[in-house]
Amino acid sequence: MSDDSNHSYDTRNYKLRSNAWLARQDRDGFARRSWMKNQGRVDHLFDGRPVIGICNTWSEFTPCNGHFRQIAEYVKRGVYEMGGFPLEFPVMSLSEILLRPTAMLYRNLASMDVEESIRGQPMDGVILLTGCDKTTPALVMGAASCDLPTLVVSGGPMLNGRFRGELVGSGTHTWIFTERLKTGEMTMDDLAQAEAAMSRSSGHCMTMGTASTMASMVEALGIALPTNAAIPGVDARRYALAHMAGRRIVEMVKEDLRISKVLTKQAFENAIMVNGAIGGSTNAVVHLLAMAGRTGVDLTLDDWDRLGRDMPCLVNLMPSGKYLMEEFYYAGGIPAVISEIKHKLHLDALTVTGKTIGENNKDAKNFSTDVIFPYSAPFKPEGGIAVLRGNLAPGGAVLKPSAADPNLMKHRGRAVVFESIEDYDARIDDPNLDIDETCIMVLKGCGPKGYPGFAEVGNFALPAKILKKGIKDMIRISDARMSGTAYGTTILHTAPEAAAGGPIALVQNGDMIEVDVPNRRLHLDVSDAELETRKAAWKAPAPHSDRGYYKLYTDHVLQADKGADLDFLVGKSGAHVTRESH
Repeated sequence: MSDDSNHSYDTRNYKLRSNAWLARQDRDGFARRSWMKNQGRVDHLFDGRPVIGICNTWSEFTPCNGHFRQIAEYVKRGVYEMGGFPLEFPVMSLSEILLRPTAMLYRNLASMDVEESIRGQPMDGVILLTGCDKTTPALVMGAASCDLPTLVVSGGPMLNGRFRGELVGSGTHTWIFTERLKTGEMTMDDLAQAEAAMSRSSGHCMTMGTASTMASMVEALGIALPTNAAIPGVDARRYALAHMAGRRIVEMVKEDLRISKVLTKQAFENAIMVNGAIGGSTNAVVHLLAMAGRTGVDLTLDDWDRLGRDMPCLVNLMPSGKYLMEEFYYAGGIPAVISEIKHKLHLDALTVTGKTIGENNKDAKNFSTDVIFPYSAPFKPEGGIAVLRGNLAPGGAVLKPSAADPNLMKHRGRAVVFESIEDYDARIDDPNLDIDETCIMVLKGCGPKGYPGFAEVGNFALPAKILKKGIKDMIRISDARMSGTAYGTTILHTAPEAAAGGPIALVQNGDMIEVDVPNRRLHLDVSDAELETRKAAWKAPAPHSDRGYYKLYTDHVLQADKGADLDFLVGKSGAHVTRESH
């Protein structure tokens, strides 16, 4: 089919990768265009216009991303409007709630899928459709490794949950309702009725969990359009944003605005400060470290502590507060937060709009100081991530002060040790368990190598006999992560992990542990000589598998303080056009 409607795209001022596939006037060009036309595509789509890949993580196994087919269609509208050629492609989709043993095991695998899909196919720019927790970092990591013009469109949060007059937050109320079940405040029938009330629309968790945090992070990093983070997944404005992203990515190709020009050290520092201000998930730590590793930006745990130490929490959202993402959007979302902390940020950091983050948000307003508190009178004094070190965590461990009990920020307690999650499950509600509220619970074997995959079990529940006394929090230490929807005085990401022979592997029942968050100290009160004796007797656990991805992952995964990426993926390879396929 020919077309004389003067749609030819001007390629004089920039070179398109896709021309190496689709613009060739030879046998290979003929074959590729011919096969592409089997879906009714017309001649003028092959006239040298930018090919935009739409990287889609839609899956019915990933409920958070179940509406991505519609979002992709709105992206295509924008791409077509600007004279681009949109082509949608699937990649591995990671469901936080369904994927075993943990979605985090597959984050790096999905990033490899994304990287190779981008590099191996004829695209000039890419839109990343992200939602459920690990899809955002996985797609950004993969795209950063290729370094094409890249723009993220998040799927948006669910509408607020409500149950019997109570505002219900996804994830957060899973823990709350489970505790009520243990204490007899709820029955199984009550729990069954609460299920549909908690998750009542398309979208990801509407608390400030990891999905909302990472959507906020890509906006703060400048690789998503303003307001990306908070628009509900079923709000018409979510589709309008997708449409505008489709328009903008075509312009980014023409400007050669690659992701490496946006993901700078300044951008990462801005994101860390925004994470503190929103009371964001501890999972952002490991994901941003991994993303920085793919771009060559030198980002460390020390940066997280330095930039978060004086940043108050401004956002009154679950799990740190009482509201949900719907109210956050109406209050002004991330633009309003950026406006409140603009004196702290690098306002000249470039974004995908082609403007700076300061220019993007200069007119942002806060429409509810009950949801987004002013910087001068914050919701909570500490919003950043505290990084603790000591002989128990020489590589560092993290804690989220805004979700913790202020009375436990300095504490010395007796260790009650669980060697694995199975050991914990078997003993936690045993009435004979030797534990009281002054103890410190220690869970091992849940780090990157140990689980495997670095599971979200670090917010392990308190014993029923403690909960029945009215105690809601105790210090818990593990080499695990925790859900961004969770809360409590949980010390996480302890590095090196137990399975790698870290000091946490050597903790025994009855050891005294000192926690001093203000001074960033985590100390096991056991002599160096005794620890050396225990270390000599320690045996590494058997590998979970001697084949396939489990083996590849276990052999090459970095520790939590390095982002838990695979060692051979650090850095980027670019998007050079490789050898011919025929």
